[in-house]
Amino acid sequence: MKNRKIAAILTAIALMTTTLFSSCGTSSDGEVTTTDGAVVQEGGNAAVTTAADDSAVTTAVSSLGNPDEEEILKGLNALELTQLMGNGINLGNTMEAYNHNAYVNGSDPTSFENLWGQPTTTQEMINGMKAMGFDTLRVPVAWTNGMNFESGDYTIDERLMNRVEEIVNYALNADMYVIVNDHWDGSWWGMFGSEDMAVREKAMEMYKSMWTQIGERFGGYSYKLIFESANEELGDRLNDSDITGTKGILTKDECYEKITEINNEFVKTIRSLGGKNEDRFLLIAGYNTDIMNTCDDRYVMPDDTAEGKLFISVHYYTPWDYCGTDAIQQWGSPDDYEEQNGLLEMMSKFTDKGYGVIIGEYAVMKSGAGQKPDTDKFYENFLDNCDLYNYCPVLWDCSNLYKRSSGIVADETVAAVFKGRTPADEAGIDYADIQARAEADITKAYEDATAAAMADVSVPASDDYAVAWIMYQSGDYGIAYSVGDTYDPTNKTTGVKDSNVIIEGEGTYTVSLDFSGVNASGTAFCALGISNGETLFPGYIATIDEIRINGEPIELKGTGYTSSDDGKCTRVNLYNQWVSKAPDDARVVGGDLSDASAQIMDLGNTKIKTMEVTFTFTAP
Repeated sequence: MKNRKIAAILTAIALMTTTLFSSCGTSSDGEVTTTDGAVVQEGGNAAVTTAADDSAVTTAVSSLGNPDEEEILKGLNALELTQLMGNGINLGNTMEAYNHNAYVNGSDPTSFENLWGQPTTTQEMINGMKAMGFDTLRVPVAWTNGMNFESGDYTIDERLMNRVEEIVNYALNADMYVIVNDHWDGSWWGMFGSEDMAVREKAMEMYKSMWTQIGERFGGYSYKLIFESANEELGDRLNDSDITGTKGILTKDECYEKITEINNEFVKTIRSLGGKNEDRFLLIAGYNTDIMNTCDDRYVMPDDTAEGKLFISVHYYTPWDYCGTDAIQQWGSPDDYEEQNGLLEMMSKFTDKGYGVIIGEYAVMKSGAGQKPDTDKFYENFLDNCDLYNYCPVLWDCSNLYKRSSGIVADETVAAVFKGRTPADEAGIDYADIQARAEADITKAYEDATAAAMADVSVPASDDYAVAWIMYQSGDYGIAYSVGDTYDPTNKTTGVKDSNVIIEGEGTYTVSLDFSGVNASGTAFCALGISNGETLFPGYIATIDEIRINGEPIELKGTGYTSSDDGKCTRVNLYNQWVSKAPDDARVVGGDLSDASAQIMDLGNTKIKTMEVTFTFTAP
């Protein structure tokens, strides 16, 4: 029944948005009236008067919300609202750009909007985001940019408050949901972890004052406006030293306790302000907004007097070397799909309890223009998971995909991933059908990735025989092949080709890797592995005879020893910088371990096209 209910609501709301209401409404502590050619909107702290043209009426009405739609939204819970929020996008590097010292010295806090390379936000830019298929806008804000908090004055500068309100209205005018938070904000959050109890008390006083002012200003705004308690700073960064000058003293357990206290104060503060804040939807920041930390049993959602109105926020930049750096330029191995699918499934812990889930940030980022290879595959599977588990994903974008100044989409292939996924596109479709389609797409993507990876595999993994292979991680961590004691020839950088062998007993064997298509450089880790070696050939010794790089033999720096970390896989470390001495189970032919080393090769920054290892396997 719930799925049909939401489908009907989607259709009803779509029809409502075509109607322009010019009647009066109630704001946080006043009203909107149309009198003698003017629209007067009384906000929380100031009255704003604009000319009575169509745009002014639209701004006034959209901020308050269509009365019929507001009644529908008021009756929904967070799980139901998620389906209306569709896909979201961040107004990144804009209102959270930080320059508090300039404000203290007299600068206008709204001037910082361009500080981190973004244009001044306009209605047209937000309309362009909506046209791309984004129905939710997240607006990160640095509120202390306009606050003399050092002196104990926590009043938010009216100019900053007005500008945030203007941007919120842009989004509401575009018929979007809006999320407003307190972002990194110079990491004043470190005050909560200070050794000085007075500093901690000031932090909570400032936090409550901040949200009281925000809540009062936007108290009468549409239920489409959602407040978010924090960003990534609720967690380990409560010990940050940016503001206090010294690192905080909270333990991990105490950090969990403190964020529970902070989130409880956030909810209690907003609810105490009355009006729509009594049952406004609220977004609660997870621990570091990290999925693993947030799913920890020590993380506790706050109490709430309103039923079913809370969301939980986490971010997704996994794996970081692909999403956040230029080290890895590809994504889409079976292991990549398993990792993404598994992590996102974990958050169903919260939906099962009735909380909505918003992935407040996710992105594949790169330096310079353009999009990374496989970004479309990453996003497609990510959004399918969000459809399957009913999460709202909010893309982190700083004019990377949507060029705000020009209104141009940077990559049509990536942009196409978001097409057809809006609530308007899905109006009338039972959500169970959307979930079934998503689940089928996830399964197919994984199967296709596995088939593609297996096409270049020389020997499949099996428990029935032993396989020798080279574990490899490049010096820049950008190229990898089956690192770890579990042999998985599909867990590799796309383009790496292997030549592995089945071990049948004593003898001399050669294994190799071909990096000619991926440009490997140096070595962070490398080892010869023999899957099932300890179980099928207990006590056998692998002696390294020769290592060839790009066809040429290299000088070995010491004697490689045979050992096992897990009692199943036999290993010879070729370059393992984390091992300083041979372990107790180390074995070599003849038993002399005096020259044994875990770093018998050092490639520096050598560009590697091929690596070949020849070894002799002997019985004990």
